[in-house]
Amino acid sequence: MTRLADVKPGKRVRIVHMGIKGPAGRRYREMGLIRREIIEVVRVAPLGDPIEIELKGYHLSLRKEEAELIIVNRVG
Repeated sequence: MTRLADVKPGKRVRIVHMGIKGPAGRRYREMGLIRREIIEVVRVAPLGDPIEIELKGYHLSLRKEEAELIIVNRVG
């Protein structure tokens, strides 16, 4: 297991734990960022913030601080 913030672009991972709480966490869960969901890291900005992921056919940008709270496992 690793943090989403540590995953390199082009890698697919499965969410194990969503540590984002409060209104932001609820908003991300409503967009489909939930346990067992498979996501792909598309791009990481040069300084590591933001991180762009692909989820359910659309792209979503996360702050590095948020991505550090999401625990993932590599897929295949």
